[in-house]
Amino acid sequence: MAVEVKELLEAGVHFGHLTRKWDPNMAPYVYMERNGIHIINLYKTAAKIDEAGAALAKIAASGRKILFVATKKQAKDIVAEKAGEINMPYITERWPGGMLTNFVTIRKAVKKMATIDRMKKDGTFMTLSKKERLQVDRLRAKLEKNLGSISDMTRLPGALFVVDIKREHIAIKEAQKLNIPIFAMVDTNSDPRQVDFVIPANDDASKSIDKILTHVTAAVSEGLAARKAEKEATASAKEAPKKEATPKTAPKAQAAPATAEEEE
Repeated sequence: MAVEVKELLEAGVHFGHLTRKWDPNMAPYVYMERNGIHIINLYKTAAKIDEAGAALAKIAASGRKILFVATKKQAKDIVAEKAGEINMPYITERWPGGMLTNFVTIRKAVKKMATIDRMKKDGTFMTLSKKERLQVDRLRAKLEKNLGSISDMTRLPGALFVVDIKREHIAIKEAQKLNIPIFAMVDTNSDPRQVDFVIPANDDASKSIDKILTHVTAAVSEGLAARKAEKEATASAKEAPKKEATPKTAPKAQAAPATAEEEE
């Protein structure tokens, strides 16, 4: 999906923060100052969306997951919807400390949810006292709220996509420790050097977040489609019957008719 500067403009992607709150490292992405607010260069934003999209499509095509992170109010629902559409994990509640650096522990918590679900299916849950059932239900609800969206993530993600790197600084630090590529919407008040793939954009307005996420998830979807097509092609190639060349045998020589002399 080609990125049009006009659509980014209409979504308010160009509005940065107050000039007094800016990070000087964002200077290459600032177009101008207007009424005490920095205006982001949307031509650079469009180019960076294309660059990030191509890299994310490759990661998706390789079969690895991309973890979307956005806990700010105006981004939560958008990220949950967009990431859910492409079946990617996301964190929209509080970032669980050690989510990446202590992934084994997080996986244990996710498995706890599965254990509770099994208890409810096989009837074990009903053997508990009323008080115990209430406690288990509360634990299940808490785990679902914080970790339900990553229940299918059985290993560390291939990349992180973050909305507002200042707010999600713990997630950024954990990804940096593990050398996990970081993709992010970066506003004029943040340091882009913390991110591998910078998308300079307004990370406060829901319209802006929605527009960027639409392009990003479309790129991931393309990568997933390419992976699916490749799998199908491989499967059909395996199923195709192997045509073995059968050796041509020489026709058997017919016996010559007996002569009159031979008959005698």
